[in-house]
Amino acid sequence: MAVDYKALKNGGFMRQAQKDNFSLRLKVVGGDLTADQLLTIAEISKKYGHGRVHLTSRQGVEIPFIKLEDIEDVKSELEAGGVNTGVCGPRVRTVTACQGAAVCPSGCIDTHTLATEISERYFGRELPHKFKFGVTGCMNNCLKAEENDLGVKGGYAVRWLKDACVLCGVCVKACRAGALGQTEGEITLDALKCDHCGRCAKSCPFDAWLGESGYMLSFGGSFGNRIAKGEQLLPLIRDKETLFRVADAALGFFDRHAAAGERLRTAIDREGWEIFKEEMEAAYHG
Repeated sequence: MAVDYKALKNGGFMRQAQKDNFSLRLKVVGGDLTADQLLTIAEISKKYGHGRVHLTSRQGVEIPFIKLEDIEDVKSELEAGGVNTGVCGPRVRTVTACQGAAVCPSGCIDTHTLATEISERYFGRELPHKFKFGVTGCMNNCLKAEENDLGVKGGYAVRWLKDACVLCGVCVKACRAGALGQTEGEITLDALKCDHCGRCAKSCPFDAWLGESGYMLSFGGSFGNRIAKGEQLLPLIRDKETLFRVADAALGFFDRHAAAGERLRTAIDREGWEIFKEEMEAAYHG
């Protein structure tokens, strides 16, 4: 019987150099797995593979040396253990994320929840080529948001509360962008220099800064065969409704304009960044 290798790859089973052996890519959203899921993966690896797993550069887990004749059993037993297979090919891939505000004191947004929501909305959607989302919690950019077709970076919109401030100057020292200054009677904020890192709000010992979470998006990142840094085209986004409206527009642009096997960056370069920016701004404004 003929083997549909394309269908197997689409479902996460990638052919190895060894005949009828596959490295199975698993679905891992935002780099998060439970201890029970890890146990399931370990058991499958020992039972059907060579007792080892591979951690990919995008927070993925792959089990190599899965035999062709075991594929259906592997899928069934993984599902029973709460583990899903990943995807390959021309579609939205697994969403990556750092630990964000739920764990990291520098985090400005709940990255895991957002990554899960993005995955539920887009994961596996068929497109002209692969499409990658990455979510990072703050300006430290541990997840390297700009490497992705659409990167999300957490930030703060900040406001100084004069009545609570004692002019200690901690926030001015904490600001790495040089956006804050101090006079005899107030703290000044240069909005053009502010990168929304939120360090002023996080460092203030008197709660004299109000920080509200938001999202900074970058478009067209690619760190595969072609290296390109994603571009930030929009102001800080303050709500998820707007974020998803813009993401919908970006995927829609990609679907309409990209040729088969072409990444978002190449499609934007050909169609024109001004045209792409206009569409993203229209989505941003609703």
